[in-house]
Amino acid sequence: MKNRFGKLIPAAAMLAIASFGSNAAQAETLTAGVEAAFPPWAYVESGEYKGIAIDAMRAIAKDQGMDVEFKDLPWPSLIPALVKGRIDLLVTGLNVTPERADALDFTIPWWENDDEILVPKDSDKNLITAMCCGATVGAQGGATQFKWLEDNLASNDDVDVTLRGYEDYVTAIEDMLAGRLDAVVTSTDTAEDFIAKGRPVKIAGTIQQNQPQALAVEKGDPKELLGKINAGIMNIYKSGKWAEIVHKYAPQSSIRDIPTSMPDYVDTYQGDIPGYSK
Repeated sequence: MKNRFGKLIPAAAMLAIASFGSNAAQAETLTAGVEAAFPPWAYVESGEYKGIAIDAMRAIAKDQGMDVEFKDLPWPSLIPALVKGRIDLLVTGLNVTPERADALDFTIPWWENDDEILVPKDSDKNLITAMCCGATVGAQGGATQFKWLEDNLASNDDVDVTLRGYEDYVTAIEDMLAGRLDAVVTSTDTAEDFIAKGRPVKIAGTIQQNQPQALAVEKGDPKELLGKINAGIMNIYKSGKWAEIVHKYAPQSSIRDIPTSMPDYVDTYQGDIPGYSK
């Protein structure tokens, strides 16, 4: 009997190893599109992707038994790349809007943001003077901040604001510090990140938006990713991993309850939410 089991055990071990190797090989690899010039959510340092969204997506993938690779694309290219299926999901500080909800499907929202008006540290401009009376204001082209400025200020002749769009906020801040802009409007967490990293800028005022942020997949979720990603988001939130990641990159930030509020126009919130139960 002893000799019989001595022969069976190595065979069973080999079978288990083969099975493990097969499962590992079959692990789903997702291509996540990011804009790696958007701290603290996504950026590159010493050739390595870093940021809240980067580390969170890695944790979600690990939780769900998937692999993830990141693809850095300019902001205007991200949504078209997702719509055309060139990436599997969009992982960045993506605000939820009606226009985007028509083209994409969103995960449960994991953040809410306001917008901040940044000016040089030695500027005497305030909330009003930074946004009127001949001021030149910058924002990222295609971002919700740019659209808000365009719709509410730049199109109003009585305000007298010149709006300039930039590929990323790093360039916009550099232009402002070089004297080519009076102000830059960006999200609260990005503004706080610039200040925390010692850039000579300050917040002149806040535009209250309460905009939810989420990850996004192709419309209709053809790859059936929403359930997995939503479950992963909730798992890293409940385990405390999410708070650990946020405070690694943004120690000053408060941890919001997940999910945050989601507008009624988001299709994936009109019935049972894949991967999420209250």
